Amino acid sequence: MTQVVQTLDDFGRPAWLAAMVLGFIVFWPVGAVILTYMLWSGRMNCGWHGGRGRERWENRMAERFERARCRMEEKFGAFGHGPRGDGHRGGGYSSGNKAFDDYREATLKRLEDEEREFREFLERLRQAKDKSEFDQFMAERRDRPEPGQEPGTSPTT
Repeated sequence: MTQVVQTLDDFGRPAWLAAMVLGFIVFWPVGAVILTYMLWSGRMNCGWHGGRGRERWENRMAERFERARCRMEEKFGAFGHGPRGDGHRGGGYSSGNKAFDDYREATLKRLEDEEREFREFLERLRQAKDKSEFDQFMAERRDRPEPGQEPGTSPTT
């Protein structure tokens, strides 16, 4: 349940309002519960929360930002925060072993070069296929009879 609340908080007030409206449409007590929760928790920034609304909003935004930052670090690693801290390739992760980091760096560069070469190879294949199809079209066009001419006769007869 807390994950649903966090997800709705990440999308903001419009998501809460949409959930409340859907709750009223599906089963009206669900919508009433969501409305009550929104008012009680201060997610509507109105009512008895008074002037604290802006502070709560700023705190919630800071929490959302922190959760998003944590998710990005988990997914991509902390760039530039390893022992080397110089923002080298490899997602900014450093194992602390220079020999391994150099090996990983060389392997990544080799893979990037192979990817570039493969893309160039595919482009050459596409160009060759396009040229072949165009040549076939031109040959068929050249061999078809002129309008008004019977098939199998040459234009000079």
